[in-house]
Amino acid sequence: MKIGLYFGTFNPIHIGHLTIANHMAEYSDLDQVWFVVTPHSPFKKKSSLLDNHHRFQMVDRAIEDYSKLRASDIEFNLPQPNYTINTLTYLEEKYPDYDFALIMGEDNLKNFHKWKNYELILERHHIYVYPRISNGKVESRFDNHPKIHSINSPIMQLSSTFIRKAIKDGKNIRPMLPEHVWKYLDEMNFYK
Repeated sequence: MKIGLYFGTFNPIHIGHLTIANHMAEYSDLDQVWFVVTPHSPFKKKSSLLDNHHRFQMVDRAIEDYSKLRASDIEFNLPQPNYTINTLTYLEEKYPDYDFALIMGEDNLKNFHKWKNYELILERHHIYVYPRISNGKVESRFDNHPKIHSINSPIMQLSSTFIRKAIKDGKNIRPMLPEHVWKYLDEMNFYK
């Protein structure tokens, strides 16, 4: 089984995340997409994150009607901060019959050469890239790479940062969130 790993803090998960993951599951050769909820990205300030449990709950609720999508808390018990190579190594050992690939935005591919052990990741795993509007250029060494696949998915210009700020400012952002996530955020009074 081929599993696409979609890493993120999902703080909160929104319709952009869901659209991309579902598109990858339906329009690529991936059998499933796992949302890997990251407790602490080396590139993000931890103070702005909701508790791991709450972010995992929101992802789990957002995908309950999607048979090809899964929520994963696999990184919660791994050493912090999390590096993708460590998680991939752990998953390969835990699920030896699965073939794991990475899902990332084109903006992340532009910085991929800065990731810990990126050469090893590319040697052992395929990468599925969705388009993003961003500055900078993808390094030429990644052009036409046999393990990097560009998937022509919808361009989603929606961010969790925008949603958190909008909630804090009292804006109605309900259409930007899966219904179950909206209800959870509202009940818990998050980001206000």
